[in-house]
Amino acid sequence: MYPPAPHAPRRDFISVTLSLGQSDDSSKTRRRRSCWRKWKQLSRLQRNVILFILAFLMVCGLLSYISVADPWKAPNDRSAEEQVARPANPPVLPAPQKAGADPGHGPGLSPQKPPRHVRRGPPNLQIRAPSKHLKDRGQDDTRRREEAVATARQEEVPQRTVVSWRGAVIEPEPGTEVPSRKADAPARPSREAASIQNQAASINERQKAVIDAFRHAWTGYRKFAWGHDELKPVSRSFSEWFGLGLTLIDSLDTMWILGLKKEFGEARRWVSEKLQFQKDVDVNLFESTIRILGGLLSAYHLSGDALFLQKAEDFGNRLMPAFQTHSKIPYSDVNIGTGVAHPPWWTSDSTVAEVTSIQLEFRELSRLTGVKKFQEAVEEVTRRVHSLAGKKDGLVPMFINTHSGLFTHVGVFTLGARADSYYEYLLKQWIQGGRQDSRLLDDYLEAVEGIKRHLLRKSEPSKLTFVGELTHGRFSAKMDHLVCFLPGTLALGAHFGLPADHMELARALMDTCYQMNRQMETGLSPEIVHFNLYPQKDQKDVQVKPADRHNLLRPETVESLFYLYRFTGDRKYQDWGWEILQSFNTYTQVPSGGYSSISNVRDPRNPQLRDKMESFFLGETLKYLYLLFSDDRDLLSLDTYVFNTEAHPLPIWGPA
Repeated sequence: MYPPAPHAPRRDFISVTLSLGQSDDSSKTRRRRSCWRKWKQLSRLQRNVILFILAFLMVCGLLSYISVADPWKAPNDRSAEEQVARPANPPVLPAPQKAGADPGHGPGLSPQKPPRHVRRGPPNLQIRAPSKHLKDRGQDDTRRREEAVATARQEEVPQRTVVSWRGAVIEPEPGTEVPSRKADAPARPSREAASIQNQAASINERQKAVIDAFRHAWTGYRKFAWGHDELKPVSRSFSEWFGLGLTLIDSLDTMWILGLKKEFGEARRWVSEKLQFQKDVDVNLFESTIRILGGLLSAYHLSGDALFLQKAEDFGNRLMPAFQTHSKIPYSDVNIGTGVAHPPWWTSDSTVAEVTSIQLEFRELSRLTGVKKFQEAVEEVTRRVHSLAGKKDGLVPMFINTHSGLFTHVGVFTLGARADSYYEYLLKQWIQGGRQDSRLLDDYLEAVEGIKRHLLRKSEPSKLTFVGELTHGRFSAKMDHLVCFLPGTLALGAHFGLPADHMELARALMDTCYQMNRQMETGLSPEIVHFNLYPQKDQKDVQVKPADRHNLLRPETVESLFYLYRFTGDRKYQDWGWEILQSFNTYTQVPSGGYSSISNVRDPRNPQLRDKMESFFLGETLKYLYLLFSDDRDLLSLDTYVFNTEAHPLPIWGPA
């Protein structure tokens, strides 16, 4: 055996590392090496996730900056392209009426403020007071227009402007192109202007009843809701939607047509002194276009007051960010203070009726101002919808996606809510443009054939012709009161030379809409009816479900009565309108002022006032009733004016 090996000698030592000129606490190089080492220690998945998050945040930040900063530019910062688009010599518009010439004064009573504002618009609506130092947009253009008669145009030939209370300033009939300055100069008084001017001495008893109804409604608004959107007549307060005096603006042209000079003067002063659009508030593109933009343009055409055109251009500019989408299909909502547009919070879709029923107003705004962007934006929407797949013999679905630009919820077809005015504006754009655009006419004619083929039925037992709905091939006998615009639209098309059977269908549908009112115990139509398709004992043609019994003071029936009387001269349509006015007075009038929508048209003893007077009652319903009862069938001639879907008359561009 061998002895064990000896142990290795034990060595003790200390290792010292010196970092010359550096310290562990302050060494940036050491920290950089440490961060890099930690980064390298991460797995590839972790590094990819971090890089993705950083890239996503950068993209979001860039998009947010673009959406907030770029779309909203003051008029003084307009692009060179827009400056070129405006004529070198802006149109010379009639001199505005001076504030001192306005009879009367705004109401001295401060409106009663309700404990809560019941809003119908976007949720969580916050309305901020306008900045006091903010001036109206387009100051240079405004100054030129207001000084047209005073100093800025002294070197030019004086304009022979004829602006009278009952007279409308009618421009010469230009072509469909953006007009020259000469084309916008006021023309001599036309036959239509003389008709409006002279009608005050010839109004009849039924027209006086409409004037009384308007004054009663206006009294309530003036006392309890002045400058606010809508009157709540029962609680004697108001509700806000946009916070822009919606009822007042919607009623301007009605007051002019009815000859209510004092009321118009008060409203005009409010528009001049109080109406400001620099507000942090979302507005619905469609509703604000047809009511506010349409109301201002119509008030300008009837009165010749340039104030209304200045306000219209300002407002139109603030709506333009809605069109800045990849698909060119506009968002449904836009903030007129910040310029941020967006779809509703619950969907990325817009409704087809909303995006295709703003063309009359924006096209007319371009024609008056010479700024092409308004017309180009809405006509691009028309072109894209024209070429879309998903239609059924000219019928369109109710929704369209703002991202893809395609129809959604395909297979559902209706002429009621969300689709109705698409068909109306096909015809009216064609008329407005001097009947030149065959694409619009073709789409309209195809749609009428689609209605007759897929949606038209007859009820039992009275064989009433009605328009139902189609859902994935299944027919429903449901008809909205909104569909009662169709008789008037069909009659208007027949007046301009479209097939004679359109007028026959208009008459048949007009009878049905009248029965929707007459068969109700209050004489007022419900919001929705269902028709009986099969003979049943003791069953009427019109059936109403409990949830559909309300009446919102809508104008569609009296609108079509107006068209049918104008084109046929049959006085039964006037009599039917008179019955409806009497029913409004009996069941919806509030003694303290105003009219209220009701919850139950089947209960004349307790119709249940809903405490809301929609702006369209003054803007549309009473206006159409007044025109319906006129003995002068040329008052606001339909060969010269086309009414937008809120009953605001705009001039036809070309010869009829």
